[in-house]
Amino acid sequence: MSSKLAQVPLSVLDLAPIVEGSTAAEAFRNTTRLAQHVEKLGYQRFWLAEHHNIPGVASSATAVLIGQVAAHTTTLRVGSGGIMLPNHAPLVIAEQFGTLESLFPGRIDLGLGRAPGSDGLTQRALRRGPHSGMDFPELLEELRGFLAEPQANQAVRAYPGAGLSRIPIWLLGSSDFSARLAAELGLPFSFAGHFSPEGMASMRLYRHLFKPSETLQKPHAMIGVPVVAADSDEQAQYLATTQQQKFLGMVRNHRRPLQPPVPTMDGLWTPWEREAVAQRLGAAIVGGPQTVRRGLEDLLADTLADEIMIVSDFYRLEDRLRSYEIVAEIKQAN
Repeated sequence: MSSKLAQVPLSVLDLAPIVEGSTAAEAFRNTTRLAQHVEKLGYQRFWLAEHHNIPGVASSATAVLIGQVAAHTTTLRVGSGGIMLPNHAPLVIAEQFGTLESLFPGRIDLGLGRAPGSDGLTQRALRRGPHSGMDFPELLEELRGFLAEPQANQAVRAYPGAGLSRIPIWLLGSSDFSARLAAELGLPFSFAGHFSPEGMASMRLYRHLFKPSETLQKPHAMIGVPVVAADSDEQAQYLATTQQQKFLGMVRNHRRPLQPPVPTMDGLWTPWEREAVAQRLGAAIVGGPQTVRRGLEDLLADTLADEIMIVSDFYRLEDRLRSYEIVAEIKQAN
């Protein structure tokens, strides 16, 4: 009898990471190669996340990069994890994703978040006010209106976009705001466990409050999780120091491109910083095949997730490709 892990789709969240000493162009080539690799392994989705003014993250023009990945794959669903809706006019998003859906019919996902994906100064550079995000429900309604069948008296329409309501809209969140809204509207929900593990209760809240809709008859929730898989626990722990250095930079508000792994983090962080990083990576699964299998099975048991979306930080692309291979092998063996 197979485990639930064998039945749950696996997907990838990518930020087109730039590693120390490399370039955005190389990051885009690596993202394309990774997408082609996981497509062959049977992964279901490949999502790209919008961030701005962050060294080491090249996925800022998210819709453009989605088009690049979709053009170089054939079966993989490609989408946003997510587009930060308050950063953009809903009409523009409808036109962008209407274009993508027209180019790659049946393969595009639209995941939406309400955070800025940036710092305060960048938020202002995006022409986003300090209270942006509070009107997220209204912006979402406007966007869905542009993607719906146009009304006879509708003066402004998305060309392309109008009539493409088949594009799946997911709400993304790291707290209960989007969980409640997704449940109220009957939309699928994706929880950002890869950087906010303390909000896991949002998954249960979404299921509890869910109301059936034309989109979904029952709740459908995905969980994001950091995974560093290698051929042994020791190798994985070593490779995971790249991820730890990344989150240490977040704690210090000093972002850098992804750093090479180090033999030990001792001397690189204070005890308080170590604890802060551990809290942010509380859901991380790091280890060899058996350790990762147990971690994924425990995650499913705790969250009852319908899908798992994996984000992995590695300095070397080859190690990243191998990590996704190991996870695919674990799933197939269950």
